Amino acid sequence: MRVTSNVAIPLSEVAVRVSRSSGPGGQHANVTASRVEAVFDVEASCALSETQKRQVIARAGPTMTAVAQDTRSQARNRELALERLRDRLAAALAVPRKRRPTRPSPGAEERRLEEKRLRSKRKRARRPPSTDE
Repeated sequence: MRVTSNVAIPLSEVAVRVSRSSGPGGQHANVTASRVEAVFDVEASCALSETQKRQVIARAGPTMTAVAQDTRSQARNRELALERLRDRLAAALAVPRKRRPTRPSPGAEERRLEEKRLRSKRKRARRPPSTDE
């Protein structure tokens, strides 16, 4: 199962469990095991490097789980669960871009200060007149 351009997980490392789905479905739901749960043990994986393992564990924990019970078909739910697991693993492996700090433009700064002056003036006008004797 390809996760990113340089990471692929063998399906032998993903444990797939099936059980009966909850919710509507009538008699069909009572007799078929259409709910699929895909579990990936990050710590035991041979496909990930130690750096990648640390990164995934820090973001998502030592095991990743994805559940699908959307359709009546066990095969389709298996595809959905593996797709969700792939998406979660890719998100955990993604390296966030470094933030480049920006400064407000001189015009924006001036507008902000002008707005502050107007707000101050408006609030000052609400005050009761001072009684100086």
